[in-house]
Amino acid sequence: MYSKIFRAVIIGAPGSGKGTISERIVNTFGFLHISSGDILRQNIINNTELGRKAQRYIASGQLVPDEIVTKTMLGRITEVGNKSYILDGFPRNSAQAEILSAREQIDAVIDLNIPHDVIIERVKNRWIHAPSGRVYNIGFNDPKVPGKDDKTGEPLTQREDDKPEVVAKRLELYDELMRPVLAWYGKRGLVTSFKGRKTNEIWPRVEVFLKEKANK
Repeated sequence: MYSKIFRAVIIGAPGSGKGTISERIVNTFGFLHISSGDILRQNIINNTELGRKAQRYIASGQLVPDEIVTKTMLGRITEVGNKSYILDGFPRNSAQAEILSAREQIDAVIDLNIPHDVIIERVKNRWIHAPSGRVYNIGFNDPKVPGKDDKTGEPLTQREDDKPEVVAKRLELYDELMRPVLAWYGKRGLVTSFKGRKTNEIWPRVEVFLKEKANK
């Protein structure tokens, strides 16, 4: 649809709807979605060395160390080549933003500003299809058959890091680490913040924003 190469970063706390918004961006604009979480979870499922390392941190609500995430994401960006994409979960600190900026020109940063109480309530009802990373939210984005993935019919599971006590810890870490990233990009005039409590009220504004930006 859009011939211009466009590269964006999407930022939002765990459970803010980044995956859903990103999926709609992929379907609407044809961008690639490069998610650090998806890449790490796939490695966990495949029981790779990277996956085993990451699992120890994720299961206890900690962030996977910088060096692991940076190496993984820069490797994937190199594989993607000259294509439009949206980065999800990277960069997550100013140092990573600096490293990324030395490699790539980022055209926009989408900040999903969702209240923490909404997120904690939301993830209680979140189920995933682990092999694909597809996410369902009971009462909002229900699977067609309860407990089953829409495309494969395979069982859905809940992630260890979706437990309320783990989510609360992750939100504290998110606030602490991501404020400097937003400030870093903010100084460069790249941040657009989308506030709301529901993905369906945020998405139309994101769509209009990207249509305007991608056409420039």
